[in-house]
Amino acid sequence: MRWKARARGAQERFGFERYTTDWREVIADPAVEAISVTAPNGMHLEINRAAAAAGKHILCEKPVGRFPEETLLSEEAARQAGVITFVGFNYRWAPVVQYAQRLIADGKLGRITHYHGRFLNGYASNPNGFLSWRFDEAQGLGTLGDLMSHVIDMAHMLAGPIEALTSDCEIFIRERPLPRPGVGTHYDVASDEGPRGKVTNEDYVNALVRFANGARGHLEACRVINGAKCDMSFEIHGTRGAIKWSFERMNELQLQWRNDADPAEDGYLTLLSGPAHPYHGRFNPAWGTGLGYDDLKVIEAYNFLKSVATGEQGQPGFAEAAAVARVQQAMIRSWKSGGWERVEP
Repeated sequence: MRWKARARGAQERFGFERYTTDWREVIADPAVEAISVTAPNGMHLEINRAAAAAGKHILCEKPVGRFPEETLLSEEAARQAGVITFVGFNYRWAPVVQYAQRLIADGKLGRITHYHGRFLNGYASNPNGFLSWRFDEAQGLGTLGDLMSHVIDMAHMLAGPIEALTSDCEIFIRERPLPRPGVGTHYDVASDEGPRGKVTNEDYVNALVRFANGARGHLEACRVINGAKCDMSFEIHGTRGAIKWSFERMNELQLQWRNDADPAEDGYLTLLSGPAHPYHGRFNPAWGTGLGYDDLKVIEAYNFLKSVATGEQGQPGFAEAAAVARVQQAMIRSWKSGGWERVEP
């Protein structure tokens, strides 16, 4: 009854024509052409397979599966069905990130030599945060699926495919309070002592990586860190210059060109997001008037629906999610071997 009341409330609040608490009804409806999958990770594969079999186009939140193998199965099902897919790697869509991609593609940084990507987010830094499904290995990966998937996708977009890596992981907070009816998301905190359960997936992941283009890099993600709030960021160094960006200041891009003629001017400059950067002008015509997280989700939805309307598969689709999954598989193998592992092509 609680889920039905929430669904009905959403219908009334946002003006939807209908509501249901059964995702199968959505897929079976012939009037539905595309679906957005935002269910818990453990449900993604079943929903994606059913939607693909029914010929529905799919926008799925990351990670596309509980484990890399499930992501690969979703990609296979969608590819065989010939449906359009998209994935919620929303940090791609910040206007200055899109501009950074253009600078790299145009060779403005020269040859990329070093990439540092990270996602440091303290949403689980309080040890009294409830033991939600996000901390249960049976429901999927921890930080490797939740945060590192964004880091890997961004690295692929900006620096290209990763060919080999060595990785490490750790659980820093090993027990958490058990959730209670009506509460227990990964943002809720217990107000008193009560029964606790074990955390069974990883809080922290890092990796040294070697890109196919010869660049070297370091990727890092953590959900229990203090200090950083949402530091989804990258630093990229090339033979002619460098750029760096963090979501915590998502409307700023740090840019440096090597100036051999006047070393006094050789340093980072700050570019503010504006209408000359991709997508910014669709929201605001003014320079320095920043966009926010929700705007990135709007851009994401626009590109998915554009792909559906034109019939042309855009990025990032399930193919890009599969590329992330293969890197995740190599990381998991490295946790076990303690050495370098190649990323399967």
